[in-house]
Amino acid sequence: MTIIVTDTGFAPEDFNGTFTPLAEADGATAILIPSDTNPADLPRALSAEVIAVAFPSFADGRGFTLAAQLRRLGFKGRLRAAGHVICEQYAMARRSGFDEVAIDEALAERQPAAMWQTRAANWQANDYQARVRG
Repeated sequence: MTIIVTDTGFAPEDFNGTFTPLAEADGATAILIPSDTNPADLPRALSAEVIAVAFPSFADGRGFTLAAQLRRLGFKGRLRAAGHVICEQYAMARRSGFDEVAIDEALAERQPAAMWQTRAANWQANDYQARVRG
């Protein structure tokens, strides 16, 4: 079962649709973008209502870049980081444009809601750019 992490904590999955791979995305309302997607292909996803960006490993940060690029391209819909995102990455996920993180039950058991809440509480502060702007 999928657990959704937002600024308010854990929630059950509330999306009932099917994510269509980006390669087949024309006209789809829910799209799954792999982490190795060529940024030039992102405009194909902009008409979707919800986009999930896959994180095959917590060490693979390409999804953060893809999320930021989607937002810069004007995507206003629901943007989800899906897969192996750990609680220490929550602030980065939010800063790069994600609305939520989807994790599995095993990760939720190892990193309970309280750990995620600690990272969610102040995700807008304490980033490098905010310190530089000062």
